[in-house]
Amino acid sequence: MRDEGEISDISVEGCCIRPRSLFFRVGTRVMIRPEGMEALTGVVRWNKNDVAGIEFDRPIYGPVVDHLAQRHAVEL
Repeated sequence: MRDEGEISDISVEGCCIRPRSLFFRVGTRVMIRPEGMEALTGVVRWNKNDVAGIEFDRPIYGPVVDHLAQRHAVEL
């Protein structure tokens, strides 16, 4: 299945996702593709309401996380 959504709280070890229409159970394997990156694989570790916490299979290189955070920062 495919869906679009938002990625937030990204770190080297995981992130939160808010899919538009899918619901993920704890333990579900997922593949996410942040814009401009290769796919990241991981496992849903928790979910609450419409947000799921993903633990990546492999940590992301720190500078890549910094780049993503800057590129997609929300301006207040």
